[in-house]
Amino acid sequence: MTGRVLALVPAVARVAPWRAYLRLCKPKVVALLVFTAQVAMLLAAPPAAPPAATILAATLGLTLAAASAAAFNHVADREIDALMRRTRNRPLPSGTLTWRQAMAFACLAGVTGIAILWFLVNPLTALLCLVGMIGYAVVYTRWLKWIGPQNIVLGGAAGAVPALVGWSAVTGRIDGPALALFLIIFVWTPPHFWSLAIARRDEYAAVKAPMLPTVRGVACAKRHIFGYTLALFPVSLLPGAAGIAGPLYLAGAALLSGSFVFRAARLLRIDQDRDAMALFRYSIAYLSALFALLLLDHYLRL
Repeated sequence: MTGRVLALVPAVARVAPWRAYLRLCKPKVVALLVFTAQVAMLLAAPPAAPPAATILAATLGLTLAAASAAAFNHVADREIDALMRRTRNRPLPSGTLTWRQAMAFACLAGVTGIAILWFLVNPLTALLCLVGMIGYAVVYTRWLKWIGPQNIVLGGAAGAVPALVGWSAVTGRIDGPALALFLIIFVWTPPHFWSLAIARRDEYAAVKAPMLPTVRGVACAKRHIFGYTLALFPVSLLPGAAGIAGPLYLAGAALLSGSFVFRAARLLRIDQDRDAMALFRYSIAYLSALFALLLLDHYLRL
């Protein structure tokens, strides 16, 4: 009898509490943010003796802060998440967690993360991370998302902050190389997000979110995606000009960025949503590979 009852309960309602809190953190997004920051740390560190304790503390602090921002985003978007097929099984709209539980978790993780960065790394890194948290969880989620179709262009700065956080954690300042890494993520964000928005445009339209494909149309969004991938090509080569990358990275970046441009150009001629999702998935692989290549190039040149 018990088995029959459980079979009727939605799977998401039987998720263990720790898994619900983990989903609240958007672990895949946080992992990519932290990875970019770690690459920035290792690029900035003395190659012979990287400050392991600082890197560990910065990684932990940023992870907690990013998880906090994700949780605040869940709380702020809980009503529209319930209306979208892609998000309606998240912990809050599904009833797995209450918004008060999510807020408590977000506050605890955020305060702990910023405190770790302030006391164990340096105040500049803590302040940069706090700006990134507020930029995403408050400025973007509560305001920029609703101002118009260029919302993600403005909001993309918050997602690029971890590159600055990683660099400042080791150096205590923001230098040209850090800005080069920041610009890569900043220019990458619009084509990354708009590819998803094309495939999910009906859901965004249902909640009246003014995303580019819903306001200006899919064709316009595809043109913007193509334009940003073209701009990303030279931007992806900036680490060479900044002195933190050599021929291996530059060759790999050119190939990866060229493939991104080719795929975006192909999307211009295709109306299938699955191709937009394929470009979205490629964009994630692109950024991961680009930063991994930066690290490989860095250590092979030592």
